[in-house]
Amino acid sequence: MSRFLSKDFLAGLMFVAFGLVALYFGHHLAVGTGVRMGPGYVPRALSYILMGLGGIICVFALVSGSEPVEAPKWKPITLVTIGIVCFALLFERAGMLPALIALVGISSFANEEFKVVEVLGNMVVLTILCVIVFKLGLGMNISVIQGVW
Repeated sequence: MSRFLSKDFLAGLMFVAFGLVALYFGHHLAVGTGVRMGPGYVPRALSYILMGLGGIICVFALVSGSEPVEAPKWKPITLVTIGIVCFALLFERAGMLPALIALVGISSFANEEFKVVEVLGNMVVLTILCVIVFKLGLGMNISVIQGVW
């Protein structure tokens, strides 16, 4: 029974599940042929590849065994999720800068080695890179600070 609760076996099952979900949501798309591909050709092919790799991982985990699963650490999972939700809620209402500050600030508390200087550095560097890439490089119509820029 411990082989079924190993990290590798559960990761393989997750790949198979993602492949099945992708097949389910893309079943209405026309597949077409190899020469004239429809919109469902690549998603279906990737789903089959994902399920195949997941099956191979499951078989290897059953044959060779791997590390047992440990209890989940809920603090990092919860804080990173809250950070992403705050980013999504703030992005359009306040702009990219406040959303990134909230994301990095909240998610940084998930780590036990929290250092204020490193968190502030991450906020500054991430904001500068996002402005350069998305606003200047790609020319996306997003506001850095709502109503200002």
